[in-house]
Amino acid sequence: MVLSMARGFVTGLLAATVALVLSGPAQAQPPGPEDIPGALEPVPSLDIQRYLGTWYQLAAVPQPFNLNCARDTSATYGYVDSSNISVANSCTTWTGGTNGVNGNARVNDPVTNAQLHVSFTDVPFRSSPDGPTNYVVTYIADDYSWAVVGDPARSSGFVLSRTRAVDDAQWQQIRQVVESRGYDSCLLLTSPTTGGREDIVPLCTL
Repeated sequence: MVLSMARGFVTGLLAATVALVLSGPAQAQPPGPEDIPGALEPVPSLDIQRYLGTWYQLAAVPQPFNLNCARDTSATYGYVDSSNISVANSCTTWTGGTNGVNGNARVNDPVTNAQLHVSFTDVPFRSSPDGPTNYVVTYIADDYSWAVVGDPARSSGFVLSRTRAVDDAQWQQIRQVVESRGYDSCLLLTSPTTGGREDIVPLCTL
C-alpha cells in the first residue's frame, strides 16, 4: 500500500506539474475579480433515476484521495430513497489491486436534484451524511451518456461517462463543456481506462 501510494503521488505530482506548465502565460498573472467565475452552476433538472448506475471517470482534477488509483476509476450510484443515493467508488491501483470506498449522496437541492452532499463513513471529516454541497452536476448529456461534476468552488472536477472510451470528436466536446463551466481545462487530466485512453495528459491538449 505504501508503494502504491508513493507511485501514485509521484505520478499525480508530475502530471499536475505538466498541466501547470502547459497552461501557459495566461496563468502568469494573478486573476482579477472579473476573471474568477461564480459558484459552479447545477443543471436545471437532474433525473435521479436516469443518473443511477455505473459511471467511468474519463478526466479529473487530481485529488489526494485517489492518487493511488492507476486506472479504471468508477462510481456506481444506487437508489436509497428520494433524498439519498448510495455511492460505491472503485479503481485499479498501481500494483494491480482494487481500491474502493462506499458512501452516501444526499440531495441538498430538491428543486434541481443536482446539488448533493457526498459522505463516506470511513473517511475522517467526511463521515456525516448531512453537510454543505460538495457535488454539483453541472452538465448532463441529453441521453445521460456523460456528465461533468464538481464542487461549487471547482477545486474538484470530474468527467464521467457510461462508457470507458469516447472518440476524438467527443473529447473536443468534453473540453468545450468543461471550459464553458468555468474550469481551466489544463487542470483536468485524462484518466486511463481499459479500452479507452491509456495516457495521462491535460484535457487542454486534446
